[in-house]
Amino acid sequence: MSIIIPKVAVVILNWNGKKYLADFLPSVIASTYQNLEIVVGDNGSSDDSVQFLKAHYPSITILKNDQNYGFTGGYNRILERVEADYYILLNSDIEVTPCWIEPVIRLMESDELIAAAAPKIKSFKQKTHFEHAGAAGGFIDKFGYPFCEGRIFYDIEADLGQYQVSKEVFWASGAALFIKKRYWDECGGFDERFFAHMEEIDLCWRLKNMGLKVMYCAESEVYHVGGGTLDAENPFKTYLNFRNNLVLLKKNLPFLRALVIIPIRICFDLMALIRFMCEGKRKDAWAVSRAHQNFVLNLFQKSNTSIKSKYRNYNLSGMYKRSIVLDFFVRHKKHFTELDQEDFL
Repeated sequence: MSIIIPKVAVVILNWNGKKYLADFLPSVIASTYQNLEIVVGDNGSSDDSVQFLKAHYPSITILKNDQNYGFTGGYNRILERVEADYYILLNSDIEVTPCWIEPVIRLMESDELIAAAAPKIKSFKQKTHFEHAGAAGGFIDKFGYPFCEGRIFYDIEADLGQYQVSKEVFWASGAALFIKKRYWDECGGFDERFFAHMEEIDLCWRLKNMGLKVMYCAESEVYHVGGGTLDAENPFKTYLNFRNNLVLLKKNLPFLRALVIIPIRICFDLMALIRFMCEGKRKDAWAVSRAHQNFVLNLFQKSNTSIKSKYRNYNLSGMYKRSIVLDFFVRHKKHFTELDQEDFL
């Protein structure tokens, strides 16, 4: 009796990223998973990325968008044309290890309710440490602030084996996101209003609102450069983070809870705005203000995803019942291991 190996498609969304493709695509090609297709979705690049791929990697599937639709719209359009049992949405600036796929697929195949997962994400520049975008699995506090095992705000831990147990989390990083195709289709893919940043948290929250699970797989490890598209100091990134966080709460919290949480979150944001002003970062302060203005002006805008209205099967595992802002900045709890695990749902 032959064993059926699920088909996996690694899908890399590229926008003017020839350098990253040249540096990191060889590690993806060296993956040992047997039933694998590697797809590069080009998001309207103006460099010679596509020509480079055709010349050097003719076996790779190339799918093209007619323009840059952002991370969310770009992936939505590319994945409509990819057939597989599993998608892996992989950033172009990630180096993978040869056996990085097998442990995650084994974990996801073990439970029908596991919809999405991510490997351990470490820094390419400092391989002893976790990387900001995902680390060892994502969590969220009651006011919508995301954090990770191995990374709370700007404090990033060294990997000393302290997060070596695979477990259910609240969100999986979009830098290396594994998802079952049927659940991607059922939840409607990414919400394109997000454009970039926090779109994977919204996706995972919608999956959890369907009663499904999101996992961290400790047995798989990848290395992320980070900041390849938008620098951490970019005011547009500040705008997206603050705007998208409010949209995230509005979409996924029950209505009455959102009425309480969002005004409190806006107060926290105003504190951040004042801090930016005091630090002389006026463009970032203005970005926070614009984020609030956009949120209010588009309060009743409909999204291309409507999971909140379809499901009431909430799985809140991985939500932190306290304020991570107060714990980090006031109580000086810098590491995930310092948080009381009884404060997680």
